[in-house]
Amino acid sequence: MTEIRLEQVLLYSTIFHYLVLILWFCLFFYAHDALFRLQRRWFRISEPAFDLLNYGGIGLYKILVFVFNVAPLLALWLASR
Repeated sequence: MTEIRLEQVLLYSTIFHYLVLILWFCLFFYAHDALFRLQRRWFRISEPAFDLLNYGGIGLYKILVFVFNVAPLLALWLASR
């Protein structure tokens, strides 16, 4: 895989994952009650625990996207210039 192709893959992957993050946040923010009721059917979970798991999941996902997509992409861009 060439360097340019790797940059493209990392860029598209970053865009995709940030779109997933935006979708997750929008669903959590605008459909909070519906999502909580749905999860409550499957799991015995309190609302504060549901909120904590979602905020923690969003934060962890964001860190992982940065570490595995954004940082290597920036390193490739800086190394090629």
